[in-house]
Parts: sequence; structure tokens; C-alpha cells
Amino acid sequence: MPELPEVAYQKKYADATILHKKIVAVETGDKKIYQSPKSDFEKHLKNNEFESTTRLGKYLFLKLKKNGVLVMHFGMTGKLDFYQHDETPKYTKLKLIFEDDSKLAFTCPRKFAKLYLAESVDAFQESHNLGVDALAISEKQFLDICDGRSGTIKGLLMNQSLIAGIGNMYADEVLFQTKIHPKNKVNNLSQKQLKSIFDKIGDVLEVVKEARIEGKRVPESYLTRLRKEGEGADCPRNNGKIEQTKVSGRTTYFCPVCQGEV
Repeated sequence: MPELPEVAYQKKYADATILHKKIVAVETGDKKIYQSPKSDFEKHLKNNEFESTTRLGKYLFLKLKKNGVLVMHFGMTGKLDFYQHDETPKYTKLKLIFEDDSKLAFTCPRKFAKLYLAESVDAFQESHNLGVDALAISEKQFLDICDGRSGTIKGLLMNQSLIAGIGNMYADEVLFQTKIHPKNKVNNLSQKQLKSIFDKIGDVLEVVKEARIEGKRVPESYLTRLRKEGEGADCPRNNGKIEQTKVSGRTTYFCPVCQGEV
């Protein structure tokens, strides 16, 4: 599922391709991903243009020149595809045709993406109960969020109403880099451990974001590289073997040697 780094890549892609171009035609697809009537999207987008983009957590906001914001959540497999040929990409759910005959497709094979219309980023954040962006949160805000929490640390990191942008994969990575077991309870962690987690949130997300934008692989020291191998993969730090468990209902990878016992 696209998390903060992947959405940051989609933002850069949009910035480079679709800003300040008049939309002359709108084609809507599967109604399941539209969170307002499709006719509303057609009305708001046609003869309009995108002025700027903003990212908050896993959401991409495209500000419209005339009114409001188009909001994109990429689900499991959503992405943007800017093109100039005539053949519409497979799995296109929204297609915009610009005045210069270039096009933008929002594609999603697995149909879990969502498209919204909103008045503003702030209004959407409030109405959808989104927390502070994971790359904007301060240490004090993070420690305040952790104070008195009795759930697992991984569950807290993935809670979008507390911290927006961290999903399953990068919650695992942050905890792997800090050598903390994902099932540890937040209120059992020391202040030093919590500060270490805060530091690694920024480090991990920035490293992966730049890797995604530049088309590079993440460092060899990252657990993320081993997810396809799954359970039994060699830990990049020691002679441990990566294990799999469930935390907050999500498949979770960790090294029992590095990250210890709960």
C-alpha cells in the first residue's frame, strides 16, 4: 500500500506534469472509488486547472484554481499516469484530458483507492480525523501522543488519527531500525526508546522518500528490502532470521535477535 514516501513520489510526478493546464474533458470510471457523485467531479474539474499540490500523510491534495481540492488516496495499487498517446491505460478510474491534448489517468487495479472533493486541506484533515503528518510532527507532539498509551507501539505508529502517513511497512522499518519489538506496549517503553523511535520516523521516511523519487533501492541495512523474501530471510545486522507475526491485524516482520522479546 502506498505510504507517505510513495505519495511523495506521486506529488512530485503531478508537480512536473499537470499544473496550470486547463482540463477540457473528464471521464469517470468505477463509481466505488468516488466519495461524491461522479457528476460532482465532472462539474468541479471540467474547465478548471490544478494550481498546486500538497501531501498530508497518505493523501495527495490537488488544489483547483476555481474552487476546492481534488483529494486522492491511492489504496493498495493506485497511481498517476500522465501520457500523450491515445490509448487509455488499463484500470483507469479517472481520466482528465487537458487543453494541449495531454492526459492524466488515475489507475488502480485493486479498486481500493478513493477520490474525494474537499473545500481545503484543513477541512479534509478535520473531517477525516487525520493526525499530524509524520514528517511534520515535533518530538514534543510525539511524546505527548505516546503518554499514557497502553497499546502496541506498532499500532500507535499506524494510527492515522494520531500520526498520518506511516503504514504497515514503514512501521516495521522504524521499529527494526530502533531494535524495538513491534508488540511492545507503548507505556512499557522508556523515554529514551520513544525519542529513538521519533528520530527514526524522520530518518526512515526521508531515506525511503528520496529512494522512491530517485528510483533507487533502499539501503541494504533496511528490513524493507527483505519483505518479499519474508520469514526466514537473513537479518542484515546479525545471524538472526526474520520472523513473521500479526500486530493490530497486520502481517509484521521483525528480527528476534535485534528486537528482542516483548
